[in-house]
Amino acid sequence: MSEIDRLEEITAVLKTVDDPELPSVSVYDLGMVHKVNVEEDTITIQMVPTFAGCPALDFIEIKVKRAIEELEWVKECHVKFTMEHQWSTEAITNKGKEELKKHGIAPPPENYRPGDEWSVNCPYCDSTYTSMENVFGPTACRSILYCHSCRNPFEAMKPVVKPQISMKK
Repeated sequence: MSEIDRLEEITAVLKTVDDPELPSVSVYDLGMVHKVNVEEDTITIQMVPTFAGCPALDFIEIKVKRAIEELEWVKECHVKFTMEHQWSTEAITNKGKEELKKHGIAPPPENYRPGDEWSVNCPYCDSTYTSMENVFGPTACRSILYCHSCRNPFEAMKPVVKPQISMKK
């Protein structure tokens, strides 16, 4: 099996490992997988946490390790979380955004920049007639909002963007 085939197989497996706090959304589709290294039958996966204090990191590590080690040709898998690379909501794949919406969680806005107004469409009826009920949701990465059109409360992923560094002379 070629290295490309192995990487494709690993990617397919990672797409089946759901984030424990966001059922139906894989760690791959959340953009948490930073790098995969294949050394014969040993796999090393570098992952980026969505939040530094995420309480689910140990659980995610165990789930990823077990899933990869089920591959017939894999002897050992190492999962490492790195803080050298910053995760942002821009890393969420289109499939990940669709899955969030199906789960009743509004995906983060496209092209959001700090200071921009945070406008959130309802994941149920797509209305923009929504309001923030509580910036603090059930997890650090979500807020609670209310849709005035369909009258449903819902959660939204907080936009997290990488800081823009400007070099001024």
